[in-house]
Amino acid sequence: MRKYLILASLFLAACNQAADTVAPAESPAETDTNGAAETEASAAYKTLDGTPPIIIAHRGASGLYPEHTLKAYQTAIDQGADFIEPDLVMTKDGVLVANHDGYLSDTTNVSEHAEFTDRKTVRKTPMGDLDDWWSDDFTLAELKTLKAIQRVEGRSHEHDGQYDIATFDEIIDLVLENAEAGRPVGLHIEAKWPANFSAAGLDMVDPILNTIRERGLVEAGIPIFIQCFEPTFLAQVAAKSDLPLIQNLVGPPYAALLGLDMKLEDIPTMGVGAHKAMILTPEGGTTDYVARAHELGKIVHVYTVRDDEPAEGFDSAEQELKVLIEAGVDGIWTDYPETAINVRDEAE
Repeated sequence: MRKYLILASLFLAACNQAADTVAPAESPAETDTNGAAETEASAAYKTLDGTPPIIIAHRGASGLYPEHTLKAYQTAIDQGADFIEPDLVMTKDGVLVANHDGYLSDTTNVSEHAEFTDRKTVRKTPMGDLDDWWSDDFTLAELKTLKAIQRVEGRSHEHDGQYDIATFDEIIDLVLENAEAGRPVGLHIEAKWPANFSAAGLDMVDPILNTIRERGLVEAGIPIFIQCFEPTFLAQVAAKSDLPLIQNLVGPPYAALLGLDMKLEDIPTMGVGAHKAMILTPEGGTTDYVARAHELGKIVHVYTVRDDEPAEGFDSAEQELKVLIEAGVDGIWTDYPETAINVRDEAE
């Protein structure tokens, strides 16, 4: 686990320097002074390894553009996000694409396509029955005829209908192109309800791992986390890969309903993806959750901070971010990465 924490630290340092910058020579006294300053700055953070928390662009800069589109991802990279987060689902012909939960009505204009009216079907989901259109009932070619729309109520729809559904390969192309241009960014990959796809004969483990290997992401120095709410999927990944894994969690009462009522001590992954209600209190304070996780050597990534929806007990997302950073979280998912980056940088 330690090697991934070191990798993350090195990556964050690289994000703050131009790739071709050469530092001027320093005298021994200057070196000692700068080293002491860096040590003091690192000590200001209560993360597991003392480095600044990573900012994870939740489905890209999804507060500004339709989520999971290349535009949303590129905007997040331009704003300086440390990681972008694609939620991966599968098409009928076995292609990995980015989409929130596998159903299409709230993220695309599928309802406007008369030719797909008969594809709408009722399925059981972890949260109950849902009548919708589903990604694995469509080929990639069919999905590419749809356009993305803003999912969250109250946000601007001015960019609806402009961007395609993005494939995992297209997202990787974007990441590699930005890395070559001196704008490195990691991938925080979530497999969305993989058991549902496995039941349809579309196992997700090998396609995800094979794509990462075939595209040479590790060799290219792209930091990667794989996250999921399903422990079985993560166990299957762990049996085939040493990539760092994050067990996503939800709070009560949904934890028991979804089979995710898990104790920190029993979680085998290097870290957890915790709902912010597990860390923040309605009074604007914090619990001891992060401290307990760190005592077990586990990192804590928290979801999701939104400028337009501060947590209960907080007047703004900025206030919420400051408290999370003070609590020592190791990573923060946010729909507005620029806000989180500014708050984090001010904390330095």
